[in-house]
Amino acid sequence: MKKEFDPNAFGIIGLGRFGLSLALELTKAGKQVIVLEIEAEKLDAVKDQIDTIYPVNAITPAVLNESGISHCHTVIVCIGKDIESNILVTMSLIELGIPRVIAKATSPNHGKVLERIGAEAVFPEVEMGARLAHSLVSTGTLEFLELCDDFSIANISLSSVFANQTVEVLNLRRRFHLNIIVVIRKEKAITEIVPDLTLLEDDVLVVGGTNEAIKKFEQANEA
Repeated sequence: MKKEFDPNAFGIIGLGRFGLSLALELTKAGKQVIVLEIEAEKLDAVKDQIDTIYPVNAITPAVLNESGISHCHTVIVCIGKDIESNILVTMSLIELGIPRVIAKATSPNHGKVLERIGAEAVFPEVEMGARLAHSLVSTGTLEFLELCDDFSIANISLSSVFANQTVEVLNLRRRFHLNIIVVIRKEKAITEIVPDLTLLEDDVLVVGGTNEAIKKFEQANEA
């Protein structure tokens, strides 16, 4: 019997800043998200925001099956410092037949290894967002990560059109149906997105939303 994978189910393995941003934004988009994390305190911080989270002692094929991650169409391996674990978990996912496996890489050579075993390599530290095979060449858009047909994460450099407005006044959620994940200012990340935060020209907004919503904001930002 052919194994079925849920296109609306996403697995997140590792809950650092990269994994946390992905998990929260995919949840906001109405996707099913399954999170595995070894450090229980990281899960405690999001237990009220994400329904399906599992504290585990190790990431094994048995754990991947029992958690339901083996039925996800897309799984993102967000393990950073432990390269060996990163590669072994990625291999386990590929062996389970997961249709799309994306793994965090810490160097070009690490990325080559991941790609050789059948995964897509992502370098999130380059711009605090996501750098995948689906990079776009578009004015203002620095990086683009398409997680599925109707949800993406993009890094957009703020133009003078929207500069010097607060998050509350700009109100991307109401006007463009986008959520701000992180603001990068002069190579430093602002992760606490409060309503009175004033956004400046050339700030890089890491936003999550549909491809159509991102495109509309890009066009307005260029006007």
